[in-house]
Amino acid sequence: MKEKVTIQDIADALGISRNTASKALNGSESIPSETRNKVIKKAIELKYKQFAYMETDNLLAKNPGNIALLTANMPSSSHFGSRLISGLEKRISAEGYNLSIHIVRDFERSALQLPNNFETSKVDGIICIELFDKEYTQKITSLGLPTIFIDCAADMFYPDLEADLLLMENEHSTYFMTRRLIESGCGSFGFIGDYNHCKSFNERWAGFNRALTEAGVPLDLGQCVLNPDKEFISEADWMDKRLEQIAELPAAFVCANDFIAVNVMKSLKNKNISIPEDIAVVGFDNAPESRIVEPHLTTVHIFSDEMGITAADMLLSRIQEPSQPHQVTHIQTKPIFRESALMAK
Repeated sequence: MKEKVTIQDIADALGISRNTASKALNGSESIPSETRNKVIKKAIELKYKQFAYMETDNLLAKNPGNIALLTANMPSSSHFGSRLISGLEKRISAEGYNLSIHIVRDFERSALQLPNNFETSKVDGIICIELFDKEYTQKITSLGLPTIFIDCAADMFYPDLEADLLLMENEHSTYFMTRRLIESGCGSFGFIGDYNHCKSFNERWAGFNRALTEAGVPLDLGQCVLNPDKEFISEADWMDKRLEQIAELPAAFVCANDFIAVNVMKSLKNKNISIPEDIAVVGFDNAPESRIVEPHLTTVHIFSDEMGITAADMLLSRIQEPSQPHQVTHIQTKPIFRESALMAK
């Protein structure tokens, strides 16, 4: 026998296809129970990694194939969550897994409690979206289950994460957009967004600052809006009031996402400031609103479906090979030039 047993070894021993063996191990309903039991027994017999220390009777009583998605927000409220989850669910369903969604309430996060409907014994892997609390992250990873985070806390150091991490590419895209603004003649800049909100915002802030530093453009923090993220949605006219506090507006605002950018544009219009003639505005996400607002918003496209598929592949790989080194992966993003910023393409 090989030092490491694979699904193909199990399939070969039973004279079935690798796909059938994989689906049987993952609890797919399309596989007859008789075949599934044979596959599981053979996996135990060959000491296949995830079954090496299990008893046959106990394993057959369990129904493997459950992936839990933990999130602080309903997927539809996330700037890219619904499309990401669509790609994710298609991929894990093809491998025989079911996806259950668990909303982590504020009081649960503060008390480091898992959602009431989350049962560790019935979960094979965890996917976390928009959970940006470092202590709660450590609570989840302490469960010892295969876990992937899609974005994470801004102050999370990768060696401490003890899980896989998937991000959209943030720093280079924001650097690129800021650099183009500089090349188009903008001489002063403000960043709008809480760079401590999450790792993605933090990377966008880093890319923004790197572009300014390399070009020798000074940053006046008085022209930035860096308040805690929750304040941005505290009042309907919050952005109006906040921009009033800036003595001299910059030539361009680089915003942490499109939601913020659209609100900035509304507030600037309320002050009869023309975009982009008086001030340029760029966002990040390529949200539907970016194509509706006038002028249309210059932004960065996130490949949400592909991120969902990649997240699923990373988690499935972790379930199959729990001891492999953890991964930090960035999915490429694409700047999109529209009318809200006068930039050469």
